[in-house]
Amino acid sequence: MTQDGRRLRGLRSREAILEQAVALASVEGLDGLSLGRLAAATGTSKSGFFAHWRDKEQLQLDAVEWAARQWTERIVAPALQAPAGVRRLFALHEARLRFYGEGVLPGGCFFFTVQAEFDDRPGALRDRVARAMNDWQEFIRRQVTEAVSMGELAEGVDAAQLAYEIDALGEMVIIHSRLLDGPASLVHARRAVLQRLRALCPDPTLLPED
Repeated sequence: MTQDGRRLRGLRSREAILEQAVALASVEGLDGLSLGRLAAATGTSKSGFFAHWRDKEQLQLDAVEWAARQWTERIVAPALQAPAGVRRLFALHEARLRFYGEGVLPGGCFFFTVQAEFDDRPGALRDRVARAMNDWQEFIRRQVTEAVSMGELAEGVDAAQLAYEIDALGEMVIIHSRLLDGPASLVHARRAVLQRLRALCPDPTLLPED
């Protein structure tokens, strides 16, 4: 096998491990990552892990990076195909709900699980999780600000407040879909954001009625 072939094989192995790590952590948290379970799930020997990671913390940090990449590819990128303004803002919320509804991760949401795990544990992992979550909030705020500047949301809308509400309604799906409402939580979360945006939009025909 050529050097390029070995490098490609190593990259694929690393990505397969990270994909499994994010899926497992969405249920059991980053501390729940077990080299033995990951090795069994990916067909990788334990010794093979040390070709990619020097220790468990580096694996955990890379899992956060992978989860952020997955979030961007599955939620942010599709939303960016919608027209800028209020329609893109709603498309972002819908993409998030679709991610949950399709059961991409067995635990529903990687970041929902790990934020509770590391919110009071200072260190590199907490900092990386916080940065990813702040980036997400900031992205929503930018979409709100752009919609206001385009005249598609009412002048004077508090971008930080509206972004917080949209994010919170998306996050509640993780709890309610598993403990309370099941699939109905997706319907409630979609309708709540849609009604909020239509009420703030000078031209509500830009958005679906329901």
